[in-house]
Amino acid sequence: MFNLAPIPVPDLSGRTVLVTGAGRGIGAALVHTLVSRGATVFAGFFGAADMGALAGAITFPLDVTDASSVNAALAQVQNFGGRLDVLVNNAGVIAPIGHLEHLTADSLRPAFEVNVIGLHRMTAACLPLLKASRGTIVNAGTGAATTPMEGWTAYCTSKAAMRMLTLMQAMELKPHGIQSFFIGIPPTDTMMQGEIRVAGLNPISQIPQAKLVHPDVPASVLAWACSAEARAVDEVLLDVRQDRFTTMMSLG
Repeated sequence: MFNLAPIPVPDLSGRTVLVTGAGRGIGAALVHTLVSRGATVFAGFFGAADMGALAGAITFPLDVTDASSVNAALAQVQNFGGRLDVLVNNAGVIAPIGHLEHLTADSLRPAFEVNVIGLHRMTAACLPLLKASRGTIVNAGTGAATTPMEGWTAYCTSKAAMRMLTLMQAMELKPHGIQSFFIGIPPTDTMMQGEIRVAGLNPISQIPQAKLVHPDVPASVLAWACSAEARAVDEVLLDVRQDRFTTMMSLG
């Protein structure tokens, strides 16, 4: 549908990256790409995980809504030298999908707990290490952060908050040498997209699975954002479909 392909990812030898939501889909594809390009990768997963895709990474269960789980993840980083160059906040949920008139206020809580508060919790925990390395925060975003979609009240509103949180990170952490990105990701062939198809509430749900973007595409852009090459980029809000990346796709 989008005619997108993975972009070339620079050598990442010497870079240390922590990825949340790494168990499957884009997160697992990202870990595989990072490892293949020479990065040291800490891969936190929630629930079932594609351990084959995580080969070569330091893996551990990670629940971004639980402070003790986050602290345990940081202990893993400390045990392997205590350096962190990049935090990739990839963990995310879309549920519940449904018309807002039928949603209770409390039903929105899980999306905000993961997509917003969990992102902040991870970032705050990693800040001392990121300050020391003058590192990078990469937040996996979506066009739904700026475009209302039928049935996606929880997802659109929480991702909009994530987008603003990224802008706040960029503004307040820049003096520490920390770079921040919010990277919009197009409809991708993941389990989340399966939930969307089942709900069938908006045009995204009607995209045939064969037309969806392969997880390797957004994974390559997220991996590129972890590279020293990305330090030259001043923009905070990026998107996989931007000319910056589609040009790289054609060169790859």
